[in-house]
Amino acid sequence: MPKDLQLQVSPQIATNESLLNEYVAKLCKVTPNQIQKVAVIKRSIDARQKAIKYNLKLEVYFVDEKFSNQKIQLPDYKNVSNKPEVIIVGAGPAGLFAALQLIELGLKPIIIERGKDIRGRRRDLKAINIDHVVNPDSNYCFGEGGAGTYSDGKLYTRSKKRGDVDRILNLLVAFGASPDILIEAHPHIGTNKLPQIIQDIREKIIECGGIVHFETRVTDLIIKNNTIQGVQIQNGASIMAENVILATGHSARDIFELLQNKQIFIEAKPFALGVRAEHSQELIDKIQYSCDYRGEHLPPAPYSIVKQVGGRGMYSFCMCPGGVIAPCATSPDEVVTNGWSPSKRDQATANSGIVIELKLEDFKPFAKFGALAGMEFQKSIEQNAWRLAGQSQKVPAQRMIDFVQQKVSIDIPKTSYVPGTTSVEMGQIFPSFLTQILREGFSEFGKSMKGYLTNEAILHAPESRTSSPVRIPRHSESLEHVQIKGLYPCGEGAGYAGGIISAAIDGEKCALKIKESIN
Repeated sequence: MPKDLQLQVSPQIATNESLLNEYVAKLCKVTPNQIQKVAVIKRSIDARQKAIKYNLKLEVYFVDEKFSNQKIQLPDYKNVSNKPEVIIVGAGPAGLFAALQLIELGLKPIIIERGKDIRGRRRDLKAINIDHVVNPDSNYCFGEGGAGTYSDGKLYTRSKKRGDVDRILNLLVAFGASPDILIEAHPHIGTNKLPQIIQDIREKIIECGGIVHFETRVTDLIIKNNTIQGVQIQNGASIMAENVILATGHSARDIFELLQNKQIFIEAKPFALGVRAEHSQELIDKIQYSCDYRGEHLPPAPYSIVKQVGGRGMYSFCMCPGGVIAPCATSPDEVVTNGWSPSKRDQATANSGIVIELKLEDFKPFAKFGALAGMEFQKSIEQNAWRLAGQSQKVPAQRMIDFVQQKVSIDIPKTSYVPGTTSVEMGQIFPSFLTQILREGFSEFGKSMKGYLTNEAILHAPESRTSSPVRIPRHSESLEHVQIKGLYPCGEGAGYAGGIISAAIDGEKCALKIKESIN
């Protein structure tokens, strides 16, 4: 049996295999050549003290013990060409992992994705960044892999109550992700590597007999006697199946409108909204590591901060060390921001959403929209930003202290947001209660993180797509919609996930329930 160890070591030792082996050998009172392998099981950084340490959970294999370094393998996926068909609307993490699970269960997935494949999608992202042209069907939110493909690849969900996190991580490794995601406290794939993994998943689905339709938008659900029959697509054609997984993501507003127009029960859901703040990565490193220079043994520092301001939570969201801010509008008449990092997190800036919890009563001015009140609230802020930015994909921006002091910034330095910035007093974008909480909150942040409140930090607005503004209710046991038999609301768009891992788990859950219902 290997020896289990949990210990704290310096960054130099933790990041050097030879030094770590020597350290462990000394701890175990053996020579280094008596150790066959020191396997790191879990790894995290403790930066609470001046002397920064790595927390390591290890398995130590001595020379007379068996150690298997076998590569993680994919499940034995069978060909499902002639098996019962299940429609999946949306090719994000929920949809793709639902498809893989269906294949494993002997069912045939038919994925319908409004956006383009990975290659075609890149051209549309370039058009947003360079030409300020938004394709409503292919952008940072819509297309192969969904919002996650070009939104960093953070895998932070660790809540075991959602399901088997390790299973999803192992599948990602089998499809090409770094094995490091199995051991890091905050695993991350990187926007530069995730597209190839998504493409490989799609190719496996097709190889096994599944079908993937790109540039195919669902325009209607075919329902008879409160039972799903199939879907209608934009050219008027129908695709029929007795089970439909609805995994359209948090930005598929036309789907929410379709459900409401068909009197299919949905409900407004609280979400969070705010700005995206960008600092130099060097400054964040100094604050978090309490040092003048981070050095080669530590990764670019992240941060996580939460405050209660005016009776509401204000917190960092989707923090991207060494990353950039991206334009994530899904309609030509709005501005939306998000952030991502490449796998090495080697960009000069760090950015994070800084958002405030909203409540259902905040949506009262939009009550006439019923269950879509939160969505319309969200949309109004995004459209305000677009108008203030000169009806382009330039983003309204303001220096942080200027925002707190209600001053229009005389100039905005170049930020990582490629389409450019427009100097705006952000109080014009948000309702007054949100603006006031943001101003007070940044002052509080500055007290907790000395140096965070600086005029060198630039705020970009809005960060508005933190989660779906709508929930599509389903039965807790069967996961079917509470009204429509055979319809399975799934993932972030339905209000049952909050990121790549939780969405993938939810996709698998829906696939398993469909198999149960067929049996």
